[in-house]
Parts: sequence; structure tokens; C-alpha cells
Amino acid sequence: MTADPRAALDRFVAALEAHFHAVSTRRGDDDPAVDDAYEVLADAFEVYEDALAQVYSEVTPFLLDDGDDDEDEDEDEDDDEDDLDDLDTGLDDLDDDEVGQPSRT
Repeated sequence: MTADPRAALDRFVAALEAHFHAVSTRRGDDDPAVDDAYEVLADAFEVYEDALAQVYSEVTPFLLDDGDDDEDEDEDEDDDEDDLDDLDTGLDDLDDDEVGQPSRT
């Protein structure tokens, strides 16, 4: 089945409008209408993005937040700290004579 980018765009624009309406008429911090509109908007965006890719081999400059970034950032920070620890350990293993001396090959 061939995707229809125009129909996907129309659906995406309608989802943007619905999301704006839900946000602008929010009834509290935990209004389920806003959450629902967010999900519909995210789905409509993905359908539009897929349709563009299938028909025109194009994409938009946008990325959806999948919610896993916090965990990924924590893991990246841990990896960076481990790398620094490894570097410190490697430097500690060198003789004082080896540190800062140019190699002679």
C-alpha cells in the first residue's frame, strides 16, 4: 500500500490543532485530554514522516522524544566517568620517567 503524504499532512495539521486546543483549554496539570492529544499528535507525525520517506525519500528536521533520554544520559555520564577512571589508572601505571617524555623510535 502506498502512503499518501498529502492525507498524512492533513491529519498531522489537524492533530496540531487538536493539541493546541487541548493545551489552551487545559483543566489542570494532569488533564488527560492533553495527554491524549499529545499521543495523537505523535502518531500523526510518525505517519507523515513515514509517508514522506516512502513517496519522496525525504524526512522532516524533527525528532520525537521517546522518553528514554534520561536513562541514556545517565548511562552516557557513567560511561564518561568510567573512561576517565580508566585514563587515570593508565597514567598511574606509567613510570614517572615515561610521563611527558617524547618517544624515541
